[in-house]
Amino acid sequence: MSSENPREVVVVIGSGSIGLAIARRIGPGRTVLLADHSQEAADAAATTLRGQGHEVRTQVTDVSDRAAVEALADAAAALGPVTQVVHTAGVSPTQASIERILQVDLLGTAMVLDAFARVVAPGGAGLVVASMAGHRESPYAPDVEHALATTATAELLALPFLQSGEIGSTVHAYALSKRANSLRVQTAAAAWGKRGARVNAVSPGVIITPLALDELSGPRGEWFERVRQVSAAGRFGTPDEVADAAAFLLGPQAGFITGADLLMDGGVTAALRTGELTMP
Repeated sequence: MSSENPREVVVVIGSGSIGLAIARRIGPGRTVLLADHSQEAADAAATTLRGQGHEVRTQVTDVSDRAAVEALADAAAALGPVTQVVHTAGVSPTQASIERILQVDLLGTAMVLDAFARVVAPGGAGLVVASMAGHRESPYAPDVEHALATTATAELLALPFLQSGEIGSTVHAYALSKRANSLRVQTAAAAWGKRGARVNAVSPGVIITPLALDELSGPRGEWFERVRQVSAAGRFGTPDEVADAAAFLLGPQAGFITGADLLMDGGVTAALRTGELTMP
């Protein structure tokens, strides 16, 4: 294809199972720019996608590094019109410290939303893969939610209630970060809208990926088994199911949806609300 008529660009941040599933759904006919903190992981994912007929570029990106995120946005725009942006990168309570969860899951998401708000093409769409964890707790105090939604990105981690001594555990840090993801998407929808673009979130429950398997085999494994038993679906989810939801939210059928967060957890949050399930 000539440089005068470049392919649309799809940016997928995070080359894990969910990122790959979404890339397979939305990548055909487009250039997929696959970003990951690990060159090895990005290369392996790119090889898989190329073997399935996709055109793929890679870029090493640590989403907790503002310069790296801005460089990724610039690289995407240089390839062609950036029509879809998918942010799946994150770390789990078992994998990381409180500080690292806040840097990657909370701050990293805010920086991605900021960076791509300036390069997304008119008519484009973005998607943040958050988590049902952001829906588990009772609503945070209004001042906390307002701060998470509106504080300037550069000042986010300085908020008093985000100090590690205030959070208490990696589980709470993760839930707070994922609640912040939903709130930041709401406010980012205004900035993306100025470019004629949309942005939404999807909050999956337990999706069987290597990250989830770490959690299932960790100290909360018994609780996750209880989750499976009492949820309405009676099972865990798959990356392809997340990709189905992502394709809808990124596609033309969702043209009137922006700033939303789609909860897809098989009924886990419902079980928490009714008292059939309690937090560990």
